[in-house]
Amino acid sequence: MTPYIQEHVNIGSGPPGSTVRWFRSVSNDPKFINTLTFDSKEGSPTLVMVHGYGASQGFFFRNFDTLAAHFKVIAIDQLGWGGSSRPDFTCKSTEETEAWFIDSLEEWRKAKNLSNFILLGHSFGGYVAAKYALKHPEHIQHLILVGPAGFASENDYKSEWLTRFRATWKGAVLNHLWESNFTPQKIVRGLGPWGPDMVRKYTSARFGSRAQGSVLTEEESRLLTDYVYHTLAAKASGELCLKYIFSFGAFARMPLVQRASEWKVPTSFIYGFQDWMNYQGAQEARQHMRVPCEIIRVPQAGHFVFIDAPDGFHSAVLHACRRFLSPDPDSESLPEGLTTA
Repeated sequence: MTPYIQEHVNIGSGPPGSTVRWFRSVSNDPKFINTLTFDSKEGSPTLVMVHGYGASQGFFFRNFDTLAAHFKVIAIDQLGWGGSSRPDFTCKSTEETEAWFIDSLEEWRKAKNLSNFILLGHSFGGYVAAKYALKHPEHIQHLILVGPAGFASENDYKSEWLTRFRATWKGAVLNHLWESNFTPQKIVRGLGPWGPDMVRKYTSARFGSRAQGSVLTEEESRLLTDYVYHTLAAKASGELCLKYIFSFGAFARMPLVQRASEWKVPTSFIYGFQDWMNYQGAQEARQHMRVPCEIIRVPQAGHFVFIDAPDGFHSAVLHACRRFLSPDPDSESLPEGLTTA
């Protein structure tokens, strides 16, 4: 196992020069970002990994060792999730919510004195990474978006099924729960002593009996269940962003495709073949980008491509970063088994 250092990186109590506290928190206590930094070879490019909604850095447990052989790997818990500070969530708009995630990431970057790094984000973390790159492109060498959320808006996909579903009583109830910010984590907390059992059933089904790729070992499944339960059952904070960033059905309220023409950072998208996040949104965005952009698809993998098919995921990441790893990147062909869109 690759040696690593865990630290709580202090990001202060709010944006510099602002009277507003993170999450408009009433507390002046400094907040911190839980950070893992893995040992690496001298001169390796830096890879910063950002998890998705309801997850945390530990979801990349199958990837750290392999990637640390090529990169200086740094994995964070976003503010309000995992082992990072969990301030009260009091944002009231999409803009406030986005700024909170982006600005806390930027304060973390300054505290770590990082520049010229590769930024990788999964799902909601991909959305945050992309919005961060739009605001701070000068720090990022390359952007890797893994099954990113937020590229499609409801209107783009003329989602008649969603309109029809909302008109049913079930759809109306679920839409109401969404708009009142009822999150999956609230169910886990509400179950009390039965919470761990529900999480175990989910992890053993998603990454076991119904796995899209390689099945977790019994030990991996036990550890993941324990980890997921404790991150979900902790105080609600970052999870409450959901209704401000997405409308019911996980459509972005401020879709990334609308800003594709402003893209300044070369980008690689990575999707599992069975990912429920649609790669057509990335294809549409690519038509408007003026920077290099590629879409890589990994077989036998769903939305958690890095857990389902770690070998394929690692091949995709190494190929995406060939400019930083290979003496002759132009001669590098796509690794066997992967396809491009």
